Amino acid sequence: MRLGISTALEHRTPEEWAEKMVSLGCRAVIFPVDYIAPENLIADYLREAERNNLLIAEVGIWRNVFAADPGERQEARKRAVGQLRLADEIGAICCVNVAGTFGGPIWDGGYRDNFTKEAWNNLVSYTRELIDEVQPKRVKYSIEPMPWMYPTGPDEYLELVKDIDRENFGIHFDFVNMINSPQRYFYMNEFMQECFDKLGDSILSCHLKDIRLRKELTFQLEETCCGKGVLDIEKYISFMNSYNRDMPVIIEHLDTDEDYLRSLLYVKERLDNANLM
Repeated sequence: MRLGISTALEHRTPEEWAEKMVSLGCRAVIFPVDYIAPENLIADYLREAERNNLLIAEVGIWRNVFAADPGERQEARKRAVGQLRLADEIGAICCVNVAGTFGGPIWDGGYRDNFTKEAWNNLVSYTRELIDEVQPKRVKYSIEPMPWMYPTGPDEYLELVKDIDRENFGIHFDFVNMINSPQRYFYMNEFMQECFDKLGDSILSCHLKDIRLRKELTFQLEETCCGKGVLDIEKYISFMNSYNRDMPVIIEHLDTDEDYLRSLLYVKERLDNANLM
């Protein structure tokens, strides 16, 4: 397992960026610049990552390629092509996006139309088109699972892989995002076992965070930083190690550099105590 964080932290040069990551014990990173960065800057970050044995886990797209507004949709798809090409050029493990929304203005929001057959078919056809246009040689394109858009669980992900039917499409794993029901929450470890049984051999990169049930009606789940919820982090990492000792595991969705540093230190301490680092 290679631990990392989804921020580049405040830094002035690629050398300083890499030094900070190494000093914190990170062995996996999110590439800190996107496809519109100057070629020499991209090359400098890549050189420092390679020199410091930092695995480039992900290049993110994070745009709605199905946005209702034509201009927004066109720009999102342009970025998707650019980011996938960048990811291939630098040898990232995966290039990742969410499926995209069909029924409302929030780019990653939950809407009824996200679960139509038309949404599924559009996701499949667009993903094929993107991969066929870029024709990546080294990287795989992937879709992050979400609570309110495809894929919401391991069976949907397997079906998506089958329907897309492209060698350069792979599985990105965010376990917490798939906990979207009382059954999955209260039987979290059993659901974790199911996910790894079905997807473990094909997982490219993972996110790490935590989740807890709010003490209110109706059923409300809240994403939180590691240690503030009920996720069995040791079991999660043990599963990952059993499939890939170099699996990138990225801590995400915190607000400040200080939050990331605290969370990283907390996770490292727990994993050190469990002999999992």
